[in-house]
Amino acid sequence: MAAAEAGDGRLMRLLVLGCRGQLGSDLMAVIAAAGHTADGLDYPQVDITSPDSVAAALDRSGPDVVVNAAAYTAVDAAEDDEEAALAVNGHGPAVLARHIARLAGVRLIHISTDYVFPGDAEEPYAEDDPTGPRSAYGRTKLAGEQAVLGELPGRGYVVRTAWLYGEHGHNFVKTMLRLQAERESVAVVDDQIGQPTWSRDLAEQIVRLASSEAPAGVYHGTNSGSCSWYEFTREIFRLAGADPERVQPTTTDAFPRPAPRPAYSVLGHGAWSRVGIEPMRSWREAAAEGVPRIERAMQPSPDRS
Repeated sequence: MAAAEAGDGRLMRLLVLGCRGQLGSDLMAVIAAAGHTADGLDYPQVDITSPDSVAAALDRSGPDVVVNAAAYTAVDAAEDDEEAALAVNGHGPAVLARHIARLAGVRLIHISTDYVFPGDAEEPYAEDDPTGPRSAYGRTKLAGEQAVLGELPGRGYVVRTAWLYGEHGHNFVKTMLRLQAERESVAVVDDQIGQPTWSRDLAEQIVRLASSEAPAGVYHGTNSGSCSWYEFTREIFRLAGADPERVQPTTTDAFPRPAPRPAYSVLGHGAWSRVGIEPMRSWREAAAEGVPRIERAMQPSPDRS
């Protein structure tokens, strides 16, 4: 069976940090399926805020490409403890990038977020649009982006994603699937617009990027198109065989949270087209495949006793 190859014809060794997370788990599977070697580490096996820990991990793996999917993702908790979020989201990528800078030819793909933008646009954010985070989480993730691009100007890649869901970990799709089984109706905000993104699709796109000769810089890793959380939930219900009319629209004001949520965080995909890589498919196509898989994964295992 032919294996996927890097742009120069080599099979790659990739090191995935945060390998047990939602995206990291899919990355490990996709990398292996593509014929590459996948080394995976997660905390406490590696602490990206520790120079010694990072150096040891890089020495053991000897990777061609490092994918940093490790992050502090508790958006609301970051408002009360920005220092803790900054340690992982800002200082950690800086430590990682500095060590990789000393290794000839090694590239870093760092996963970031739509929260680096203010969320008040009226058209998709381009990769080079001005940032302006309005939350502690967004500020710390922007610090990580800046560190990677500053320390590795020719070998550092930032892939921003949003509204991520998958088979692993906690996410919106799993919550809605559970609620549709428990409640007669659910109220979901219809005044936040974004791009539901299946983590499996994102993992495949990251491996495409790693396998290419695309220049370093910023790329937007989201499924195409856009919708509100309300519209997305109706589609989740439909795909689960439930009546979408059970989903009721509401507003962000009805669900106050410590961290402000972007009203509009649709990301543009111009960078992919410029380097000859197809942008990710539509969110509806991805959901049609992803939601049923997640629903099956949520089913209790048969009792074999």
